[in-house]
Amino acid sequence: MKGFFEKVKAKLGALLWVALAALLMVLNFGVKIARAEAIIPTEQVITSTVIQGDQVQITGVNVGGLSANDGQFYLFELQPWEDGIGLRIDYAATASKGAEFSFSLPLNQNTSASRLYSKFVTAVWDGEKYVAVSQPSYITNPEAVAKNQNPFKAPLTKKGLLIEPSMLDDAFNLGVKHVIVNFPFQFILGSGIDYEYEGKTYHFNKALLDEYDKVVRNMTAKDLSVTAVILNSWNPATPDLYYPGVQQQAGVNYYMFNASTQAGFEDIKAIASFLAEHYSGIGNGKVSNWIIGNEINNQEWNYIGPMALEQYVAEYERAFRVFYTAIKSTSANDRVYFSTDFYWNYNGNGTTKYGAKEIVDSFNARIQAGGQIDWNLAYHPYSFPMTEPEFWDDEATGLVNWTDQSPIINISNLGVLTDYFQKPELLTASGQVRHIILSEQGFTSVSGTRGSCEDLQAAAIAYAYYIADSNPYIDAFIMSRQVDAPSEARLSACFGLYQCDMNQEASVATRMKKSYEVYRNIDKSAKTLEATRFAKELLGIDHWYDVIPDFRWRGLEKRTQN
Repeated sequence: MKGFFEKVKAKLGALLWVALAALLMVLNFGVKIARAEAIIPTEQVITSTVIQGDQVQITGVNVGGLSANDGQFYLFELQPWEDGIGLRIDYAATASKGAEFSFSLPLNQNTSASRLYSKFVTAVWDGEKYVAVSQPSYITNPEAVAKNQNPFKAPLTKKGLLIEPSMLDDAFNLGVKHVIVNFPFQFILGSGIDYEYEGKTYHFNKALLDEYDKVVRNMTAKDLSVTAVILNSWNPATPDLYYPGVQQQAGVNYYMFNASTQAGFEDIKAIASFLAEHYSGIGNGKVSNWIIGNEINNQEWNYIGPMALEQYVAEYERAFRVFYTAIKSTSANDRVYFSTDFYWNYNGNGTTKYGAKEIVDSFNARIQAGGQIDWNLAYHPYSFPMTEPEFWDDEATGLVNWTDQSPIINISNLGVLTDYFQKPELLTASGQVRHIILSEQGFTSVSGTRGSCEDLQAAAIAYAYYIADSNPYIDAFIMSRQVDAPSEARLSACFGLYQCDMNQEASVATRMKKSYEVYRNIDKSAKTLEATRFAKELLGIDHWYDVIPDFRWRGLEKRTQN
């Protein structure tokens, strides 16, 4: 971890870095917008696009030498699916040329003329047409209009689990505080629920949502922090949810959300707003965290078709902003994430697979250019390979090291990830480190080479949880399975705390593993060290604090080591 003074410097430098980034864009004479071929000459920088009361206030500075023929700057409003002003003449406002500029427009919230999702570009008249001279800028504070302003409720511990809905009581017995619910985005449109949003009525699948209401309501009643993963599988009945031209692909699990057309954008904003309102804590339970898609650095989980990194990230960012605005304008303090796998600088091909690091860097650069928002990261730090539970020897693969150029960042070198997120250019607008949750990881109880290894699985869970729990920049540690999945178990990926019935397709629990009691007691001060004593013997260590920086239970371990 970085030292105290480095952290202070990082925070103080956050705003300076944002200003520097904007200046660098200017010096490069252009920024790339949503599609890679669209270039805007940047002569102005929009420094702020925010909601103030019932107005959208846009301010900026003139940093270029471009002359406005008529002494005026013009503001154009674009919809999220639009990439430029083209030959449009319908500017929204004007301002006299000067070193600084400011525009004010009605927000028109909850009407068909709403500007909540719009992006704004300044232009000049060159004598024949309007020419864009600024980067597109989105509203950065949609939370200002949210009816639900309740503060985020931080759970008591980081312990979490993807549970079987029928085994909620068992999860409560385990003492988990974080749970995952996967929402099938492609089946939410339907009938039974009518929802009016921004002047249009949408129809949602009541039968499906009734089932999810029971799950989320029961979890909330047990004081669990619910994280919703929004997944877009294939449904031929909902073609607008997929990028134009995309067809169902063999081997693809999920598809990128489509905000590049008006119909796709409208569906996303309505569904996201509805879900955030529906699960705001009144009646149907509370969702606090929203993960938009799954492992977006691999198109097996977020398919749109072969694309260069910049265009791929541009399309994802376009959709992410719609989700973010819909959610935050409904529940101000909910948190919104994207997820990646652990291939930090590895396994990319530049067209359908990308390194997690380049996704993070590219996404962050686009967010800074288009309006800084509080995006967060949901990371999946499995052991490598996943068919072996011992992550502590992963450096021997040659793919794990302690630099930000490491091919893989997993639980063994997790500090590299959290150090990277302390870089000034990755901090939030207020200078804070972004929220990171470990939303999916597991350790197999059946080795791909040695067979059953339940002791090693239990030791891996103990060690991994201690690493995450002792890292102040990790908010949650969510195990991927309560019960083994038969399809995964056949591949030596037995991540559950229970064995499953291999004669069933669903995850049906049979026998509790050793890891169950370890995970049950891992966050209890009176039991944690005794529950994990066996693991130290397997690892060949005397103290946890010898191998884990800032070990949370260091004082307790020192007091009880004799």
